[in-house]
Amino acid sequence: MILESVLLCFPMLVGVIYVENNLIQFLGPALGLLALGLPLSCIRAKDKSIFAKEGFVIVALSWIILSLVGAVPFVISGEIPNYVDALFETVSGFTTTGASIMADVEILSKASMFWRLFTHWIGGMGVLVFVLAILPTNSGSMHVFRSESPGPTAQKLVSKLSFTARILYLIYGAMTLIELVFLLFGGLNFYDALLYSFSTAGTGGFSISNQGVTAYNSVYVEMVIAVFMLLFSINFNVYYLILIGQFKKAFKSEELRIYLIIVVVSTLSISLNILSSIGSFGQAVRYAFFQVTSIGSTTGLTSANYDVWPTFSRGVLLLLTVMGACAASTGGGVKVSRLVILVKSAFKDIKRMIYPRSVVSISFENEPVQEDTERGIRTYFIIYVLIVILCAFLLSIDATANAWISGQGFSEIATHLSATLACIGNVGPGIEAVGPTLNYAIYSPFSKILLSFVMLIGRLEIFPMIILFAPRTWKRG
Repeated sequence: MILESVLLCFPMLVGVIYVENNLIQFLGPALGLLALGLPLSCIRAKDKSIFAKEGFVIVALSWIILSLVGAVPFVISGEIPNYVDALFETVSGFTTTGASIMADVEILSKASMFWRLFTHWIGGMGVLVFVLAILPTNSGSMHVFRSESPGPTAQKLVSKLSFTARILYLIYGAMTLIELVFLLFGGLNFYDALLYSFSTAGTGGFSISNQGVTAYNSVYVEMVIAVFMLLFSINFNVYYLILIGQFKKAFKSEELRIYLIIVVVSTLSISLNILSSIGSFGQAVRYAFFQVTSIGSTTGLTSANYDVWPTFSRGVLLLLTVMGACAASTGGGVKVSRLVILVKSAFKDIKRMIYPRSVVSISFENEPVQEDTERGIRTYFIIYVLIVILCAFLLSIDATANAWISGQGFSEIATHLSATLACIGNVGPGIEAVGPTLNYAIYSPFSKILLSFVMLIGRLEIFPMIILFAPRTWKRG
């Protein structure tokens, strides 16, 4: 709460710089958070032990509180007067999803727009990772770090967890600044360049213009953003290895090689598929590369309306929506590492069926994969599939009921399925009625709350949100 009150000061400063009369929309929530947070921080628990269960609950509750309060400024300003809509937009921001209910984003003030995209940067690396970087850590902090960090496992870069968190944020901040400089060279003003750097760094996808990045009509700007979307979707451990001079180990990363191969193959496949409608191979590669890096990194920015592309191209992008980025990056999705281990595990089981007496093991990144890790990935994927099916089913029922009651609505299952995949994968745009040129305003309040919950589930990798609401979590003993 105290951290969020401090973060709200940044859009306040933007409002002052641009002489906007909207100080109260951020000052009110900030003071309210301080009034609650400061007394709570004075409470001293007898037992300060943090185990896995507590780590999951701390992370889940923190993200829920951040989102619930982060939506209030939009409601106070009247720019998004409906709280459910404001909550959806804020959850989408913090989870770096980029799904929006706004048809016209340009109505927002400079301060509100800053807050909207700043949430991407805040949520990209993780709010509690930042807390661990600036506050003293205890023996249980690793459980918090693991609960918020994306990927099947979370590893410390150095012996002290607080140093690991600081290194991650230093890399994150440095890369954001580098992109900012590149965008400034591309002719963007400082405000636009900073906000697009926030959006790209967090692999979020919110834009400051109704036309998105195409508003600048610049191949340079598009390519800078595309390259940095790719860079931010790569495991940050690779960058740490490069910084300490272990280049060979960094570039031998199995996950990195597979991810880059998928990006190249997807780009070439889509380029050839859309070539006949684009006309120029160079132009086709430009559009394909941008959308592949955008969807693959789960950013969700668009440079073309890919919903009118052939079915094959849309299918590739839908697969990238599920796959997502690398572990320990700012991207979402199932993660490349999980899918690789899942495939290897499947082949291992098939080999065991053929040779029952054989001892078969699998490795990833030249390290043996433990049975617990395999089991955890299988469990994750099973729950992931169940959530996607259930959410798409509930969205379909809600849309059908609304269409029956009001006489207008939509019931395309492709829309509901892609909306679910886009939200749980933290991608943003889907296909059909939630495609790149449309938004999520078509959904009812119930569906928006459901999708907001799904976005949180996706960003926190399922287990924290499940454990938070499990009755057993709150039983003593």
